Amino acid sequence: MSTVEPSATADAAEAGVRTKTYSPRTIPVFGVVTPHEDKQGIFKPMDLNHIIKLLEEADKDDLEEKQLNCVKKLVHCYQNGFPLRDLAQVFKILGLCADKIERQPSFVEPASELIKLCGLPFLKKKVSDEITYTEDTANSLALLGELMKIPSSKLRIQICKCIIDFYHAEPPKKHIPGYQQVSSSYKIKMAEVGGLAKAMVQSVLLLENQLVEKLWVLKVLQHLSTSEVNCTLMVKGQAASRICARLNDPDPSGQLLFRSSEILWNLLERSSKEEIIQQLSNLECLLALKEIFKNLFMRGHSHYDRQLRNDILVITTIIAQNPGAPMILLIDGNVILALFTYVKKPEKLKIVEWSAAQYEELQLHAIATLSSVAPLLIEEYMSCQGNARILAFLEWCGREDSFFIHGNSFHGTGGRGNKFAQMRYTLRLLRAMVYLEDETVNTDLCERGIIHQLIGIFKNMAIKPDEKEEAITLEIQSDTLLILSGLCEHYIERKEMFGTEGVDIILYVMKTDPKKLQSGLGYNVLLFSTLDSIWCCILGCYTSEDYFLEKEGIFLLLDILALNQKKFCNLILGIMVEFCDNPKTSAHVNAWRGKKDLTAASLLIKLWRKEEKELGVKRDKNGMIVDTKKPLFTSFQEEQKITPLPANCPSVAVMDVAENIRAKIYAVLGKLDFENLPGLSAEDFVTLCIIHRYLDFKIGEIWNEVCEEIKLEKLRLVTSDKMSLESITAATENIGKMVASLQSEMIESQARQDVQNEQRVYAKIQATHKQRELANKSWANFLARTSNAKTLKKAKRLQEKAIESSKYSERPQNAIFHQTVIKGLNTTVPSGRVVTVESTPARLLGGPLADTDIALRKLPVRGGALQRVKAKALNEPKNAPTRSAPEPS
Repeated sequence: MSTVEPSATADAAEAGVRTKTYSPRTIPVFGVVTPHEDKQGIFKPMDLNHIIKLLEEADKDDLEEKQLNCVKKLVHCYQNGFPLRDLAQVFKILGLCADKIERQPSFVEPASELIKLCGLPFLKKKVSDEITYTEDTANSLALLGELMKIPSSKLRIQICKCIIDFYHAEPPKKHIPGYQQVSSSYKIKMAEVGGLAKAMVQSVLLLENQLVEKLWVLKVLQHLSTSEVNCTLMVKGQAASRICARLNDPDPSGQLLFRSSEILWNLLERSSKEEIIQQLSNLECLLALKEIFKNLFMRGHSHYDRQLRNDILVITTIIAQNPGAPMILLIDGNVILALFTYVKKPEKLKIVEWSAAQYEELQLHAIATLSSVAPLLIEEYMSCQGNARILAFLEWCGREDSFFIHGNSFHGTGGRGNKFAQMRYTLRLLRAMVYLEDETVNTDLCERGIIHQLIGIFKNMAIKPDEKEEAITLEIQSDTLLILSGLCEHYIERKEMFGTEGVDIILYVMKTDPKKLQSGLGYNVLLFSTLDSIWCCILGCYTSEDYFLEKEGIFLLLDILALNQKKFCNLILGIMVEFCDNPKTSAHVNAWRGKKDLTAASLLIKLWRKEEKELGVKRDKNGMIVDTKKPLFTSFQEEQKITPLPANCPSVAVMDVAENIRAKIYAVLGKLDFENLPGLSAEDFVTLCIIHRYLDFKIGEIWNEVCEEIKLEKLRLVTSDKMSLESITAATENIGKMVASLQSEMIESQARQDVQNEQRVYAKIQATHKQRELANKSWANFLARTSNAKTLKKAKRLQEKAIESSKYSERPQNAIFHQTVIKGLNTTVPSGRVVTVESTPARLLGGPLADTDIALRKLPVRGGALQRVKAKALNEPKNAPTRSAPEPS
């Protein structure tokens, strides 16, 4: 039994074991009631079940008065808030009162008072009450939305005030012993669970002619739309279309438009944008937006009006993204022409004087709107000379003059003091038009010289970069390259117009420091645009290809590929495949060298191994084939079960070709000739064996799929077909075995080569050690001779003996004998050669001091003046004049 004063049985039940959904940790109970307070009771004792039964009774005298008195007592009892455990019965009483209002208007007042009390914080006796009474609370709050159907203005307004109090709860008047207040976030959460937002949206239809009540409901929806859950519920209730369609309803206060636009913005930001656009893409909503925009544009003067006008314009721009939106209103109103009036150099207006900042804001909004609207109205765009207007405006954006924009608006972000904002949105408009691939539009642009104009813009921005607005500069450069790619992709004559100047700007981007790719400013996007431009603007034009090769473009491509960033690999390899059709490319590819003398072939093979590792292909530790029947199978193919498919549907094996880079690596290496690839290791050659047979293996996979599908469909082949299929399957497996055998031979050969190299290294080490030992032994002998006289004498004797043994035993006739031993020499090491030099006669060089004693005293001991001494060289004729070195004194 649930009464105002809980019974002992109820207390015991509440103190029981929690269900599994509760937190397993012990939660302390706050606000414990003292025995005195529990005995006295927090609320006056009232039997809620008795009140319910009384309200359900009928056909009795003075019953209405009794019922009203009971409800008034209930209101007085709960004037400080409802406990969570009593909410279900209280709202049942509220529902019974609401049912009587239509026949008994006197129940409006007590029902309103009960709803008013719902705005107060709910009360809990235990912390677990929030979990225990979750369902009761959610269902009770959902009833508030259902009560909006009762035709009572006072009751509806009170419901709205109650819900708003959820978000602006006032502090309690006094503390209630034994109870705690539930947080306001709990009530907001329960309102989301109960689906209150959807019910409030549905009530909008009931209030078309009641402005005051409608404004209160919009205020409620404005609060509810701050939650993603509520926005999702509101979208299901068609909130966007219902609110937008009533934007033009009369409202002297101006709150209707303000609150409605705020709700629409919240829905766009916090729910499915596509669903909102779909709801707003009807004639009724677009007409309402058009009228509101026109009124604000013509009559709005305050900042508040301009803000609303811009909001409506942006919402309209977002709706234009839907191709199914009935934008043909736009044709009748010449909206394209009106928007193009702002796509020009700023001038002073004669009728309405706008400030520079205001005109700039209108201009940027107009260009942004054209980016969404113009692609849907190509004929109107061309009739307004759209291309000519845009290119003229773009030329003004690229000039250097004294005009500087303010950059105050959302669209003007990053454009303060320059024209980047105008250039950015103009290029977006051009990109949107070019990517329609409408031949009339693109041909007209090319005839007006857009290709050279865009190249000039890119060059100017590259020469004078703005470091403060680097992100916007990169966006402009990326859009420029994307537009050029869209124009040149299928037309050789346009690629020729792109020419060497265009190739130069592509090479400029490719030389960017790789570290900047991780900066997050947009260098990745610019590089993607550049690679796309190589594909669309260079490939297929031989003069541009040759110029690209001359400027080492292939080297730059391989440098980027060597960065090992997966997001670029697929596109670069596709470009390489196409470039290799040019016979000059192979020499450039083979000549490239990366870090640690890495070659292009080795780089490609390493990328293959990395790709197979990520795909889960089975290989052993040496990179050899494990399964000869399925040498290329990925882990996904292993997990994927083969199912019979129609002939026009690609199978898993076929899809695998497009989903990874192995096919492109095979194509590049095939065009480079598998047999003459420089700089490969043994591991590379093992992998190259698999790459060389990639096409054979892939064909075998497809035939295996055919066999499996035949088995699944339980088809019976004729004998000849069966034999052919078996032969093909066996041939594929034999190729796998052959490749595996070749890989084994390579690994064994490399192992033998490694052993031989190891032996050579060991032999070299041994020779080095032997030389070191000999040197150490020689040094030890030398030290022994210098420190031990006996050893020195012994060495001297051995030396003399060796000298004597080397002489002839008999002297030949007429032989000249040279003395080999220097007398008085105290060394035991071989001496250098002794040469007797025929000198200049002493009479010529003796000098005035030659015979004096002064010379002997002044000069060093082993020197002195030359003396006239007659000396005879060994084994020389006796009469030959000679001069020998002076003898030591």
